[in-house]
Amino acid sequence: MAFRIRGLSPEPFRHLFGQDDAALAALGVRRCVVDHAPGFPDRVELRDLEPGETALLLNYTHQPADTPFRASHAIFVREGATAAYDAEDRVPEVLRIRTISLRAFDAGHMMVEAELAAGTDLDAAIARLFARPGVAYLHAHYATRGCYAARLDRA
Repeated sequence: MAFRIRGLSPEPFRHLFGQDDAALAALGVRRCVVDHAPGFPDRVELRDLEPGETALLLNYTHQPADTPFRASHAIFVREGATAAYDAEDRVPEVLRIRTISLRAFDAGHMMVEAELAAGTDLDAAIARLFARPGVAYLHAHYATRGCYAARLDRA
């Protein structure tokens, strides 16, 4: 089953880039200087940030539909990110090295299935979930902390 993984658009975050820490704090955002890798997975470029890079930690509504599965959680965005990751049939390393919770949603944004998979086994797990009738898209979450990672669609 062909699939497409996309990072978040940087557009909703651009207004945060370069703001001072007080202005960010007033918005519930925290600036972090990356001090180790892996550990700061960027949701735009879908890569682990390198020591010395700056990440913004903020709450993001990754499931905005008005259903019981409406959800938000903390995410990292690289300060200054310009282009979203977008690839077909290629799992980025940031997902490949972690345990991932895949959540399958139907067209009405209701969760219909979920699967926990080692990053090295994601291709098979993605194929199994997309093989189910009624699955419209998947969300990948980092299993340890539960944070949203990326959206997957059929290619």
